[in-house]
Amino acid sequence: MSAAARDLSGKWTAHLARNLRDVQLLPPPAVEGRLTRMVGLTLEAQGCQAAIGDRCDVMAGDGSFVEAEVVGFAGDRLYLMPTGDIHGLRPSARVIPRTGAGFVKVGPEMLGRVIDGAGVPLDGKGPLRCEGQTRLTGTAINPLQRAPITQTLDVGVRAINALLTVGRGQRIGLFAGSGVGKSVLLGMMARYTEADIIVVGLVGERGREVKEFIEKILGEEGLRRSVVVASPADNTPLMRLHGAWLSTAVAEYFRDQGQNVLLIMDSLTRFAQAQREIGLAIGEAPATKGYPPSVFARLPQLVERAGNGAQGTGSITAFYTVLTEGDDQNDPIADSARAILDGHVVLSRRIAETGQYPAIDVEASISRVMHDIVPTDQTNAARKLKQTLSAYEQNRDLVAIGAYTRGTDPRIDAAMALWPQMQRFLAQGMHESVSLPDSVAQLAALFQDAA
Repeated sequence: MSAAARDLSGKWTAHLARNLRDVQLLPPPAVEGRLTRMVGLTLEAQGCQAAIGDRCDVMAGDGSFVEAEVVGFAGDRLYLMPTGDIHGLRPSARVIPRTGAGFVKVGPEMLGRVIDGAGVPLDGKGPLRCEGQTRLTGTAINPLQRAPITQTLDVGVRAINALLTVGRGQRIGLFAGSGVGKSVLLGMMARYTEADIIVVGLVGERGREVKEFIEKILGEEGLRRSVVVASPADNTPLMRLHGAWLSTAVAEYFRDQGQNVLLIMDSLTRFAQAQREIGLAIGEAPATKGYPPSVFARLPQLVERAGNGAQGTGSITAFYTVLTEGDDQNDPIADSARAILDGHVVLSRRIAETGQYPAIDVEASISRVMHDIVPTDQTNAARKLKQTLSAYEQNRDLVAIGAYTRGTDPRIDAAMALWPQMQRFLAQGMHESVSLPDSVAQLAALFQDAA
């Protein structure tokens, strides 16, 4: 080949390479499949291909479409879980895979709005037009790039501020059975916590709680800086999962904008139960008390998305409620949540029955970052109150029946003398806010007065 021919060939090759770099390779058109089977809420489709998490439209008999998400596969069969009503589906219905699934729209336009797990407004204020977009299941943060927890967070509740101090970016579990004041305590923290943005995820709870939480707890002023995501108990299991994921995705968006976010999720247990329903429906074997292994994999994936972001961004301080069935603190979900969270606040039915609210069991509760973010004097005072409270509780029955004689044990004598003051310190009205400095000052004064 002559030099001129080689030069021309080289120029043509370079020109072709530049053009190829500019070509946008389009995905192949979606291949339709057919609905072959339906058992419970699980749909089985053949003839189409899609990845886990992708969405498909299933055509109903009247020509409308039912949205479903791919939750599993076996060979050439896809297992789908619907996100809405399934009435009207027929055998051999068309199944059409959709592109661009797994992302949600986010933006500051969400503030003051109430949406469902799919991001559809429930408040009648018109459609949401958000410009931002993020993955529904989030993106993991390198743990070495996270900012450490160094700042205290004032939640407005005296017992938590003084004895279980919360750090900005901490993840706390609120462990409670039914009817012990869990919702009231959440409402107090939603109103009084120092946060730029509040994101509330109501997952699997009663539908009436949505309006109650907005009108009675958040109020008009609180709603202005809040986003409420509601996936009540009558939603499909997949929509309940999406409610938890979307709440966290919204909180992540505002955190990445440099905001300090308070994320309240009620409840982590309902999220786990929704994943259990899905896992069992697609044939996953139950492992621990009916919960399949995927449940215990999903919990840390959700919880680890909260916390501080990378240096220079904001934070997500998260409170997750955990329902303890029969007040059993060793329930599988409660036990797993306790291990992956940065602390837990336990509400006691016995304390609630005495009329003391919030019914926080101080002895059973702990904040794992408190000793790193508060002065030594406060840590010592909190430890002293716990010891004094424990001494009284352990000998409560002896004191009640008159079997204890004063002067026998100085610790018990001190606990009996301080008991009325400790009760007043731990109790707080639902419309009363106590700042962090005031909480610490009142804790110190408790022992100074006794001395």
